[in-house]
Amino acid sequence: MVASALGGSRMLGSHHPPTVIVFGPFEADLQTHELRKQGVRLRLPGQSFQILKILLERPGELATRDELHKALWPSETFVDFEYGVNAAVHRLREALGDSAEHPQFVETLPRLGYRFIGKITEPPQGTVPQAKEDLKEAKRREISWRIVVPAGAIAVLLVAGGYVYFHRTPKLTDKDTIVLSDFDNRTGDPVFDDTLKQGLSVQLEQSPFLNLLSADRVNATLKLMGRSPSDRLTPDLTREVCERTGSKAMLTSSIAKLGTQYVIGLKAVGCNTGNTLAEAQEQAASKEAVLRALDNAAVSMRGKLGESLNSVQKYSTPLEEATTPSLEALKAYSLGWKTVHTKGGTVALPFFTRSIELDPNFAMAYSAIGASYWAFNQAGRGAWYLRRAYDLREKVSERERFFIEVNYYMTATGELEKAAQTLELWRQTYPRDDYPYIELGCIFAFLGNWGKATEEWRAALRLDPNDQAHYLNLGIAYTALNRLDEAEAMYRQAEERKLESELLLQSRYWLAFLKGDAVQMAQLVSAAMGKLGAEDLLLATQADTEGWRGKLEHAN
Repeated sequence: MVASALGGSRMLGSHHPPTVIVFGPFEADLQTHELRKQGVRLRLPGQSFQILKILLERPGELATRDELHKALWPSETFVDFEYGVNAAVHRLREALGDSAEHPQFVETLPRLGYRFIGKITEPPQGTVPQAKEDLKEAKRREISWRIVVPAGAIAVLLVAGGYVYFHRTPKLTDKDTIVLSDFDNRTGDPVFDDTLKQGLSVQLEQSPFLNLLSADRVNATLKLMGRSPSDRLTPDLTREVCERTGSKAMLTSSIAKLGTQYVIGLKAVGCNTGNTLAEAQEQAASKEAVLRALDNAAVSMRGKLGESLNSVQKYSTPLEEATTPSLEALKAYSLGWKTVHTKGGTVALPFFTRSIELDPNFAMAYSAIGASYWAFNQAGRGAWYLRRAYDLREKVSERERFFIEVNYYMTATGELEKAAQTLELWRQTYPRDDYPYIELGCIFAFLGNWGKATEEWRAALRLDPNDQAHYLNLGIAYTALNRLDEAEAMYRQAEERKLESELLLQSRYWLAFLKGDAVQMAQLVSAAMGKLGAEDLLLATQADTEGWRGKLEHAN
């Protein structure tokens, strides 16, 4: 179809369809799934590009919604593909600067599907002849090399090449976990403290391939080691955390000043072997360019650790777009999350607020503030911030876009169906993330379908068996289903893994109450004494049960 649309000059290549199609100011590379405008790569989600590819391969012809459904979700079981197709086409039009009302490229045929109506043009003249000249030059060099290089030297090169091939450093797999150390800030400028680690995490977490150990898991491990979650993760401490959690590698990082320039260094080291797996280094000409240098180093590291070029290109929104171009705003935001993990959301709110004062377009900071207010039962105020994040979501990374949309639909508007559709797209893009399963389970629980909630939470547990939240959710679900022995088994498994939280203690207390186990109830209250957050919660819960029994004098 493309050959006939382009005319006879394309027919010579009819056995090999073009991989680059040019239309208007755009170039679509069908092999690498890249869309460029005047040479600049545009950010386009995978499903939107797949629709573009289908339309470009059949210009002027109808691509039905059913065809797109089968191409994009060949085995979907939950997603409302009508919404999914609409969202993917909407994002395609945004990238092209197109509109449904006055289309230049993608036309909607109501109730049927879409067709491409733009003009496809030839690639720049001279491309094919130049390729032939390049091939001739390569042949000349090959012949010349054969004449000049002696046979013995060829044998040495082959042996050396074999050594490099068979003994190169192994790459990571998509099942391996990486632990990030804190940045070694050698500049003396406190603005880089915590800030660059947050930025590095954002870039690496865009990858569907790499798997970073979560901050919650790191903090839980530090507690088991008798350390404080606020302790700096030096290379030595990071390696110990790495070994204890069964992770494959640790990533150390540093920033130093060299004259007026800054040097960013990243190094991935095997936890058990101590071998260097990959390194990346970038220079920044000024303080304002540090985030761009960090971004380049992180993207380079992703490829060196084994992620495919196609994946890196597709999921690598620049840090200054995904977060903020302001180092000060990113520092406040990073301190907010650090505080959430060590002291709780109440204390963290001023840091998030400060970050949007410094950058009023910081989408993820608005989302964090909205979630905080929602947790404080200030729903109206929280909804405003979640809406603001939603309005700014187009510039963030794919994973953060999912996060913002889910929070908005679930808490600000209550549109559970849209939230579920977004979560389904999320887990298709990032199949190893447990968060979509957690939230889908919550949606089913809200609807009273505890059986489906249990299925989702079991899937989340399989993905991360070291997150106490999964045992808590499953314990609650089994209790709601009156499967009390299975609920007890969940809590016992969490205890065996040395996972604990005040909510786990409270849920175990309620289970003991339902089973009439007064001894267990007393033991759980005793275990909570002296623990910040847990003591107050368990005493309040004990008061509730005493009041239910009619022992009002004990409930006060």
